[in-house]
Formats: sequence, structure tokens, C-alpha cells
Amino acid sequence: MSGKERQKQLAREHYERQMQRRVEREAKGKRNAIIGTTVAGVVVVAGVIAATTLFGGSDTTAATTDPAPSDNASPAASEAAGAQPKAFDPASGTCGYAADAGGGPAKNVGLPPEKVDLTPKTMTLKTSQGDIVIEVSADKTPCTVNSFAFLAKKKYFEGSKCHRLGSDQFPMLQCGDPLAKADGKNQTDGQGGPGYRFVNENLEGAKYTRGVVAMANSGPDTNGSQFFIVFGDAPLSPDYTPFGTVTKGLEILDKVNKAGVITPGPDGTGAPKETVEIKDVTMSS
Repeated sequence: MSGKERQKQLAREHYERQMQRRVEREAKGKRNAIIGTTVAGVVVVAGVIAATTLFGGSDTTAATTDPAPSDNASPAASEAAGAQPKAFDPASGTCGYAADAGGGPAKNVGLPPEKVDLTPKTMTLKTSQGDIVIEVSADKTPCTVNSFAFLAKKKYFEGSKCHRLGSDQFPMLQCGDPLAKADGKNQTDGQGGPGYRFVNENLEGAKYTRGVVAMANSGPDTNGSQFFIVFGDAPLSPDYTPFGTVTKGLEILDKVNKAGVITPGPDGTGAPKETVEIKDVTMSS
């Protein structure tokens, strides 16, 4: 191959990479979803049009999927990045967390330790509306609980606001985007994450009934920091890692739900009028 031909090939490859990144950015922007990130995909659930993708707040899933929590990095971006998260290995007691190369807004805090601590039993969210206490399942969701323990130690959630309140047909409150303004105006609410991804867990027979706390995501194994708390019964498919159950504080969600949302989206969800700011998160045995 001549020098000119080599230059043309390199230029073509560079252009193709640029186009791929552009497609990934556009897909990511659309991913605003039900529970994790902003609403992007539109879905019909219980006769109500619901934006898809729950993780992180504004991530979105395909238009045919259930409304659910969604993280900000798309599966395509994760695959393009190469490194993939790995499930819990009982033999070594480790989980494999992978850096999110999607390029979305993030509050980078590094990667959680691979060695998992299975002792955490309770997670407490100290919020502006009062404490929400959650019994977590470290045995069933070791990678998820290990991630929350790590983020709690990093003070990752301090000052973050729950950016998405669901409707009566989809009763949930989505939190975990450290960059969300939750003012009903910020289009990037729900797109923030910790800069890494980990696997789905505990999906067998998963139900999203009142009190369940689960991860938002934008596809298989794209969990980050966004999660949602169910205060009714949410008609979701078993695609979102349920990692805990509220034992105290559900009345807070009922109060916030009663106040409604600032600017309802097509699915009736939006930033809550009653601001829920997370002051601190602690994990204990």
C-alpha cells in the first residue's frame, strides 16, 4: 500500500469513528427514560404513554419497551468500548466493573473495588423530606450493593436531587443523577452517572411492587448510579435489578406524589414539585 493510499485509509477510518461517536451521542441524548435518565423512548403502559429507559433518569429504551429506569450510556456505546462488566464470581468474591466510554455527563469517582463486601444490610437516604431506609439484598445483588457502598463512601449522592416523579400508572421516584437540577427545565436530567457500568442482577421473577427499589438502565448490564423507588405497583418487565425494599419513609414518596410534577411529559412524569434532595447516603450491616 502506497503512502497516499495509507493516508486515505486512515482518513476514512477516522471519519467512520467520528460518525460512530455521533450516532452514539444522538442515541444517548434520546435515552431520557422513565426511571434512570430523561425520557426518550415512548411506550404505552397501562394505556398511558410512558417514556422509556429508567436508569440515571433520562436514558431511553426502544419505543416498544416498558417504561423503566435507565442509565445514560447506551448498550451500543458500551459494546464499542470493548471492556464489559462481569457478574459476581462466588469463587473469588469479586465483581467486574467497566469504565463507561460513552462520553455522557458523569461525576467520575473511579471504579468500585472488585472484592465485594456482602455484609451491608441497610441503606439510608437522608433527604430534605426525611429519611428513607432501605433493606438491601447483598446476597442476591452483590455487585449492585457493593457499588452503592462505594458511592456512599465517596459522598457521591450528596446534594443530588431526585429528578423524575412517575404517574399513578407508573408510581416511582427516580434518583441518582448527581448532575440533575430537577427544575422541570434541564433537558439533561437523568443522563448523569458515575463513569462506570455493572451487570444486571436478581431479575428472575422480579416484581416492582410498592416499596421495591431497583436500578434504572438503558439496556442489559448498563447500570450506573440511577435508581428508582416504587410507591405503588409498577407494570414493568423484569429488566431492572431490584436490590432492596423500603422499610421506612414510603410516606415521603406519597407526599411528594400528591404534590405532582412541575411540567408533565407525554407520559405524565416529570420533575417533582416537592424537591427531594439527597443530603447523604449511608450503608450499614
